[in-house]
Amino acid sequence: MTNTQAMTLGELRASGYKVLPVRDEMRRNLMKKLADNEEVFPGIIGYDDSVVPQLENAVLSGQDIILLGERGQAKSRIIRSLTSLLDEWTPTLDGVEIPENPFAPISAQGKKLVAEKGDDTPIRWLPREARYGEKLATPDITIADLIGEVDPIKIAEGRYLSDEEALHFGLIPHTNRGIFAINELPDLAERIQVGLLNVMEERDIQIRGHKVRLDLDIMIVATANPEDYTNRGRIITPLKDRYGSQIRTHYPQSVLEEITIMEQEQNRMDLGEYRENVPSYMQQIIAEITQMARRSPDINQRSGVSVRASVANYEALLANALRRAIQTGEQDVVPRISDLPFVMPSLQGKVEFEAMEEGREEKIMQKLFNDAVKAVFGRYTDLSDMEALALQFADGLNVTTGESFASSEYESIVKRVDGLNDAVTKLAPGGNAALRASAVEFILEGLHLNQLLNKDRVNGRTTYRG
Repeated sequence: MTNTQAMTLGELRASGYKVLPVRDEMRRNLMKKLADNEEVFPGIIGYDDSVVPQLENAVLSGQDIILLGERGQAKSRIIRSLTSLLDEWTPTLDGVEIPENPFAPISAQGKKLVAEKGDDTPIRWLPREARYGEKLATPDITIADLIGEVDPIKIAEGRYLSDEEALHFGLIPHTNRGIFAINELPDLAERIQVGLLNVMEERDIQIRGHKVRLDLDIMIVATANPEDYTNRGRIITPLKDRYGSQIRTHYPQSVLEEITIMEQEQNRMDLGEYRENVPSYMQQIIAEITQMARRSPDINQRSGVSVRASVANYEALLANALRRAIQTGEQDVVPRISDLPFVMPSLQGKVEFEAMEEGREEKIMQKLFNDAVKAVFGRYTDLSDMEALALQFADGLNVTTGESFASSEYESIVKRVDGLNDAVTKLAPGGNAALRASAVEFILEGLHLNQLLNKDRVNGRTTYRG
């Protein structure tokens, strides 16, 4: 059914179209997707064996849902993706304030329209995207915003206070026949939470003592941070009890999942004539920094370390590689270890530190970078094979690298260190000069972090020595 068919109630009835309640509609569409082995929530990474099955069960059982998790765990994305389980189009009465089932209007305005026009009642087809409403909970939200209020303009037009048509409906009734989401539910004032009780259980609304009963057809979902939800206890118990499913989200559990999200969510730069090529070990280092930050005792774990940290760090890394390519006249944008210090500003804005001493934050971040590089280096190399390289530095050999160095300058380093060419070729087989330069820095930094080389860093240049 598309929006070009059945434009009146009579035509809709003659077509045999059946309007299902929202929960039944979502259940039917989910069952079809499951039967067809279709991906239910595309773009949601790392939840296939945890969150997604619980979501599917909640939809199948027709329950309202609250997603509980720290920031940056795709809670809002999950909620918005629920609209994919709605029909592509659904018929509603045309010319009324809230979306209504043409066969069973719930407002006085809708009932009056159908009574007056009968089969000639106009209908419009609502796309699934328009059937979603969302509100970020803030202390200044009122019952009028969510539920409704007496409209003074309608009173001025001559309607009585007792007249239901004198009411102006809020966000929740305006999302009738759809999904309404409240983000950060604990931030909603308790007296406003009380106002949601009827909506959640009886599916109706009450406005300033008016005898209004709107049998709303709506799915209510919410998000909350466990810090607010469990410690401060700011969701009132009766409201908490009305949510059928409480689903706990989590951060990516593997480096691969973190990288997949980084690639998916990054703000891709228009590179023009430049070519982006990111070595897999550099991607892993960025992902590993975030994973280690989530385990660090120096970082506040109650507020969490969002996946946005990985995305922002990845973007900062690529930006510095692009800047270098422009300045050195190269076309290949390839990140290196020497680009990591330029990631600090993006990471610092994404985490909360436990220690607040002056300069302590930078040391904490540098330790995260070092530990991440060392961990990834161990995956890509056999340290015993690298000892012969390090021994050459004991005789006085030293080499200097820098984030501003052109890629071609690294070939002289490769020639000076016996065996380095083979190690670089393994990391960048058939690679161009930029990829080989990145591999050289990765190897030298890995040897340093494994205490096989010393390092001096001055003015953006790093010298490795025995």
